[in-house]
Order: sequence, then C-alpha cells, then structure tokens
Amino acid sequence: MKVELKRLNDAVHFEGTGSGNVKVHIDGSEAIGGQGLGVRPMELVLMAVGSCGVLDLLSILKKQRQEITDCTIEVNGERRQEIPTIFTKIHILFRLKGTIDLEKAEKAAELAVRKYCSVHDMLAAGGVEINYSIEIN
Repeated sequence: MKVELKRLNDAVHFEGTGSGNVKVHIDGSEAIGGQGLGVRPMELVLMAVGSCGVLDLLSILKKQRQEITDCTIEVNGERRQEIPTIFTKIHILFRLKGTIDLEKAEKAAELAVRKYCSVHDMLAAGGVEINYSIEIN
C-alpha cells in the first residue's frame, strides 16, 4: 500500500493521493500556518477508524439481509494535554436507518470494530480506549 502527499502552497496544505487516484486535502492548524483548506491529520485518524468499522458493519448486516436505508457515523476523540497530544479515548457512534434488528446490529458492530478493523487494532495496541454504540432509526 502506498499513498503520496503533495504540498500545494507555501504553508501546510497538502493533497494526498491514494489508490484509484482519489484526492484528500490535508491542512494543519492555524497555529502552524494552516488555512482551513483540508482536514487535519488527527481528524483523518478518526475518519479512518470510523470508516474501517462501518465498512465491515455494513457488509455483515447486508449478509444478514438487514435493510439499511441510511448510515452516518460520528467519531469523537479525547486527546491528552501533553505533547504528543495522542488520542486516549475514541467513541464511534453508528447511526443506522432501515429495517434492522438491534441484536444483529450489535453483534455485527462487535465483529466489525473489534475483530476486523485493522485501524482499531493499531490504535488499541497503543493504549487508546475505543468504544462504540449504535442508534437505529
């Protein structure tokens, strides 16, 4: 796996390119010259763990013939105060709409987050406490 980051200005705005030539804009905080032109690196970490979990969650629920009409994910992270300001706790909230059995969704989320999500495992190995919850409709 390989990604590329290309600096786009004289400050800290970068364009990341992954597989399929998909672009992601990344920028730093205003304190280091960021101009709000992209997401911050630590926001990308939250997006990574949320998306990693939900991709497997949706796949499992689809195999269980659950009807999902909409899905949003909210990921909140708490960071320690001292540098480096790493995450100490992360909470993933899966909001699902459709005809979904809550018990099946809870079991699927447990598998998706704790068994199949590589991002979860990397963060948890570093001591980050990661929890999740599900809301249906």
